[in-house]
Amino acid sequence: MAERPVLIYDGDCGFCTRSVRLAVRLPVRMRVEPWQEADLPALNVTEARAAHEVLWIDRSGRVFGGAAAVAELLRSSRAPWPLLGGLMSAPLLRTLAERLYRWVADHRHRLPGATPACQLPPEQRPHRD
Repeated sequence: MAERPVLIYDGDCGFCTRSVRLAVRLPVRMRVEPWQEADLPALNVTEARAAHEVLWIDRSGRVFGGAAAVAELLRSSRAPWPLLGGLMSAPLLRTLAERLYRWVADHRHRLPGATPACQLPPEQRPHRD
């Protein structure tokens, strides 16, 4: 069991990095790591999945991806954020939240804060050593 949850994001994406800077302002005790530097096997996560979507690994080791990861992050915070996280997890809104997340993820290279790396497929992005 982990000491605190882990938020995994794409450290080569400017939009993702800026979004994470906002997330760390939430009152949540968590570890935040770009997938390029994380020990993915220890977290039971594949590189392909980490490159595809933001991930939230809770203290029990359960992995949430995409909109579900964002919802879990919000649910782990203090009011009023858990309400929004709960709404995002509700059956009727879950599909909408996931579609919105996927649209943003697929178009992040066109959004403010994007970098040229956001346009490249994960296997062509520069990797950090």
